[in-house]
Amino acid sequence: MNSGAAFCRPDLNNPPTAVTAVVGISEFSQRSRYGPMQTKYSTFLFLLFLIASASVLAQSGNGKTATADISPRLEELQKKGSEDLFNLEYDAARQKFTEIARLSPDDPTGPQMLATTLWLETLNQARRLQSAIYSTQSFYAGTEDKPDPHVVQDFRDLTRQATQLAKARLKRNPHDPQTLYVLGATESLKAAFAATVERRFMAALRSGSSAVDTHREVIKLDPNLHDPELTIGMYDYIVGTLPLPVRMLASIAGARGSKKRGIQTLERVSKEGQWTRDDARVLLIAIYKKEKRFPEALALSQELQEKYPRNYLFRLETADTLVSRAAIERQASKTKEADAMESEALSTFESMLHERSVAGAAPRALDLIHFRYGEALLLMGQAQRAATEFLAATTVKGADAGTVSRAHLRAAQSFDLAGKRNEALSEYRVVLSRPNVYDSYDQARRGQKEPYRKNP
Repeated sequence: MNSGAAFCRPDLNNPPTAVTAVVGISEFSQRSRYGPMQTKYSTFLFLLFLIASASVLAQSGNGKTATADISPRLEELQKKGSEDLFNLEYDAARQKFTEIARLSPDDPTGPQMLATTLWLETLNQARRLQSAIYSTQSFYAGTEDKPDPHVVQDFRDLTRQATQLAKARLKRNPHDPQTLYVLGATESLKAAFAATVERRFMAALRSGSSAVDTHREVIKLDPNLHDPELTIGMYDYIVGTLPLPVRMLASIAGARGSKKRGIQTLERVSKEGQWTRDDARVLLIAIYKKEKRFPEALALSQELQEKYPRNYLFRLETADTLVSRAAIERQASKTKEADAMESEALSTFESMLHERSVAGAAPRALDLIHFRYGEALLLMGQAQRAATEFLAATTVKGADAGTVSRAHLRAAQSFDLAGKRNEALSEYRVVLSRPNVYDSYDQARRGQKEPYRKNP
């Protein structure tokens, strides 16, 4: 029996929830006349939810109101560890969360936060912590890129331990909203790992559905808690953004959403959430950019950049947003404003490259900075300069292998756009000599047949 049939057949003893129905509809649409493009589009939207709801673990757990016996020491460890995560300092975060697990061995927060640390560190090492990668169809294609099995096993062991501890607490007090919240957040984390690390998208959708349902129950138990609204707000946004045919099927199954309501909910969490304010802001940056609300995205990225100065990703988001906003201004014939924004963005990229090239500086993420610089230059119409940056990404010592393959592909496409066909063909051959990353082979073979002409 295939999974689609299992989702479509009604179970009178366990009627499907609205979220599960959306998952079933997504699987159905994969085989329907609406085609795979719409399925990938809705998968991307749900993936945003997965990233956001799981990253809530960077600030979630048993804060001031979690349990009556929470100690100031545990609260301080969690706060400082969460700050370490936002600053990409994973070893420091791991030390603090290990201490939480030692001091409070029956608390699911310790293993939960350790699993979160492992997930985020894995994404960072693979250069997958930027939202831009998930907005391309390439990410959802087949690949030879496989996660480290030891990392996968360690992650599963930690989330299993967190789940067991949370369920043990709920047996003692079934109406504990904070523990129920942690349980749902752990399910979200498992779904996010499946999607972003293992790239098992339908498994991620199925796992994520239970988190939304659990967090709805948390709100029923304590309407004053705003942190669980992160998943609920994202769910509203996703359903409201589904293609019309899929949205109509979803509404029949009881799944209804609204982009406007979803964004308003996330904005409320960013102001009133206890542990998830910055998580909501990170998510809103991606949504605002997708909705072309660039001034709001820019304000949030600059705010987080100032708050977490050791996280270079917020500077990249700021530069990316400036370039995207400049393109809109240029279309509106606001040349002066566009020039100023592009100048600021390029200055940001150059500054980041300089900081990591000085003697003694660690070249951490230099490959990704060159890569994103190249993408920005392509958007600005500077294909030759873009090719130079993409090629620079391939020569960084210790560069991520997947990023190198993607950089060779984008260099080839940039050369095509610059009218340098021989250089482009050479780079396409390099791509085909390396392991297949996402759909790099398909794109390279198309590039060999005819010059790349699609605008980035």
